[in-house]
Amino acid sequence: MSIDYYVSKQTSEKIYTQVNNIPQHKVGLLLGTSKYLSSGHINLYYKYRIEAATKLYRSGKIKFILISGDNGSKSYNEPELMKQDLVKNNIPEANIFLDYAGFRTLDSVLRAQKIFGQNTFTVISQEFHNERALYLAHHFNIKAIAFSAKDVKLNYGFKTQLREKLARCKMMLDLLFKVEPKYLGDPIKIE
Repeated sequence: MSIDYYVSKQTSEKIYTQVNNIPQHKVGLLLGTSKYLSSGHINLYYKYRIEAATKLYRSGKIKFILISGDNGSKSYNEPELMKQDLVKNNIPEANIFLDYAGFRTLDSVLRAQKIFGQNTFTVISQEFHNERALYLAHHFNIKAIAFSAKDVKLNYGFKTQLREKLARCKMMLDLLFKVEPKYLGDPIKIE
């Protein structure tokens, strides 16, 4: 059995695609990605994640949004850009929290627990990414579920899908060698 198949199978029952069916959680963990492609066009993964988080919030399925993404340099700030677009969608700024050290999915999931104090949350990303995030969450005894944002067409996301297969192999190695997040820090209360 391949790692790819195993991760998908282990997490399939915790992934939702319909807002009406998903249980309510206090926090939605929105996984970051770049807003623009190298061509300058909007990244559809980004666009669809913003739409998914907005739907969950407006339907009352989450009360707070924790955006976890890369802010590795002054000129690159995934959480801040995502926050700006959520605020444009009339989500109150007070209900949005930013995790600037979500450099990879492992960091995002563990920091949601260790820094932001969440042992139960809804992950928001595309299904392939949600599967990996949920696998990590369940490994660390976090009771997470996921809401899948609209996916992109195969030819648009071919490189991303290929990269995901490698990311799952790396995830297994990280778990085997007990890799910790790059940064931890002081607790931040979500309320």
